[in-house]
Amino acid sequence: HAEGPPPEPGRMEPTHAERARTLVELGGNSTLATISAKHPGYPFGSIMPYAADADGCPLFLISSMAVHTRNLNSDGRATLLITQHAAGSPLGAGRVSLIGDVSKLEGEDQMQAAQSLYLAKHPESSQWLQYGDFSFYRLDVIDVYFVGGFGVMGWVRAEDYRAAGPDPLCHVATSVIEHMNSDHADAVRLLGERSLGVKLRGAQMTSLDRLGFHLRAETEQGAKGTRVTFPEPVASSDEVRRVLVQMVQQARANATEEREDQA
Repeated sequence: HAEGPPPEPGRMEPTHAERARTLVELGGNSTLATISAKHPGYPFGSIMPYAADADGCPLFLISSMAVHTRNLNSDGRATLLITQHAAGSPLGAGRVSLIGDVSKLEGEDQMQAAQSLYLAKHPESSQWLQYGDFSFYRLDVIDVYFVGGFGVMGWVRAEDYRAAGPDPLCHVATSVIEHMNSDHADAVRLLGERSLGVKLRGAQMTSLDRLGFHLRAETEQGAKGTRVTFPEPVASSDEVRRVLVQMVQQARANATEEREDQA
């Protein structure tokens, strides 16, 4: 159950548990592997919409007539694969496998809570609730395998996965990244130069979380990735804006001092 290689000194990153919770939070569709009742011991794959509860455990709304439901009623062991959308190679995308036991929710409070969470993620599914053969099921996670891209992978203990939470910036990160790259390209390049210690042709922010961000920098020798850590954790787009302004101001002041020292 290794958490993967430690980050570079001074470049803190979210844990695999946090990244897994974030990926699950942002997703909504997945592949569910159940154990076939027709062909005992063989896996059976199904496309499966889901919503996650407060513990990061997936909730499903499924029909008793579906093959995967019959499989689960026979043997509740299952794995849910959730993948991150990627423009390039799918092997470079983040993904997480949630291994656990699936059971039908029975109590009225449980079903109402599941319905609220599920319809918030999939409002179009409200039509299925009128049919008596649809019920809510929950995957109780017992183990997690996270892959963050090429060379980034590891097992995550279920207790660590449950204790972690989605990154607080996960729902605004894309808009912040697009804004920085389109409207503040010079500032992004400057932060990349301070991080790498070399002049850059350009730089683009590629990911963002509460602890910092990744850049794809264009050096004289070609493209290079780097991680820039925030001076303090952030939890909102306003806090990101404040911290980035401070970092850019400090970087410009440092660059000015260095030029004056060299004069």
